[in-house]
Amino acid sequence: MERGEGPMGSRGPDTEPNGGVLVVEDDAGVRLLLQRVLQNAGYRVVVASGPEEALELVERGCVRVDLLVSDLVMPVMTGRALAERLARYLPGLRTLLISGYPDDNDPEGELPVAFLQKPFTPLTLTRTVEAVLSAG
Repeated sequence: MERGEGPMGSRGPDTEPNGGVLVVEDDAGVRLLLQRVLQNAGYRVVVASGPEEALELVERGCVRVDLLVSDLVMPVMTGRALAERLARYLPGLRTLLISGYPDDNDPEGELPVAFLQKPFTPLTLTRTVEAVLSAG
């Protein structure tokens, strides 16, 4: 396996030395599951329990990420609004929004985003993350 390839032989998180995945999910159980699945797939994962924590981490320069994986519906701010705010600090940030509500996939907005309907399998999550990171 070459440097930068994940355990499934695809482009993984080491491709960009400062890259990684920021998971923002207000449900602690879902957040932990997302973190474990992505770490097991070889990604460097940073977690935040909500939009405020994620913004603080990024604004302070504590993290450098290539992908935001966020719940779409959260208190205070939607995942889409969070992605638009984070893009100011992280140009080229890719976004994967997740939700248990099919009607939440709002295609409007400034940034293109991918959407994954809950529930999903670990394999579907890792394949979707891989596709979003390799797009463009």
